[in-house]
Amino acid sequence: MTGFELSAADLVVLAVGAVLVGFAKTAIGGVAAISVALFATALPARESSGALLPMLIVGDLLAVRAYRRHADWSVLWRLFPSVAVGILVGVVFVARVDDTVMRRTIGALLLAVVSVHLWQRRRRGRRAEQGRAEEGRTDEKRPAEQRVGGGGPLLAFGYGLLAGFTTMVANAGGAVMALYLLAAGFPMLRFLGTGAWFFLIVNVFKVPFSVGLGLITVDSLSLNALLLPALAVGAFIGRASVHRLNQKRFERLVLGFTAASALNLLR
Repeated sequence: MTGFELSAADLVVLAVGAVLVGFAKTAIGGVAAISVALFATALPARESSGALLPMLIVGDLLAVRAYRRHADWSVLWRLFPSVAVGILVGVVFVARVDDTVMRRTIGALLLAVVSVHLWQRRRRGRRAEQGRAEEGRTDEKRPAEQRVGGGGPLLAFGYGLLAGFTTMVANAGGAVMALYLLAAGFPMLRFLGTGAWFFLIVNVFKVPFSVGLGLITVDSLSLNALLLPALAVGAFIGRASVHRLNQKRFERLVLGFTAASALNLLR
């Protein structure tokens, strides 16, 4: 039906991945990295990347519809130039390496980003405690969830470059973007709104490159049509559950899912 030789087990795996795409776009962004791993389990890495991208765009549209009023456009404009550079580097990378190198590179990069984020959060916590003990809180020493600004230009450039590269190579930029927004101190709704607009624009920007590399085909689009109901179910579940999560639990889930998915990509 789709042009791919898929067993019943493969279709189940892909359907679960589609549910998680919908859930990730409307609730916990780090879950999308698991979808990357599931699609790569049922399909070759290059084909899985092309099959996943249109699903992500549909999920982005649903997320923008739900959270469009919560985006921070100043942060988005700061990120886009370096993201574009990262995508172009990713295009060259995809054209030159095989599936195994592509998958393991993404896994290693995601683990490195998680480690840096945990180190930064621990350092901020120590600094905030020292500030409260000595002279009370200042804006710079407040907990992350109260200090929203998107970080400095160097932080934005580094994360934007990495997000562009990883999203082009393996549709794994959601995890990088999630870590950037957590590091910048975004509360949950602003996190979701900013991420929704960011990836809708970025994923649409990727489409011509993915078509040119042969990642998106008629067969992959037929598979997308088959999986759309599962994506809609995931989006509904995510939208219904997001308001039941508190900020700390939300951050832990994003980090946990990102790390688990990165380890799976290293296999």
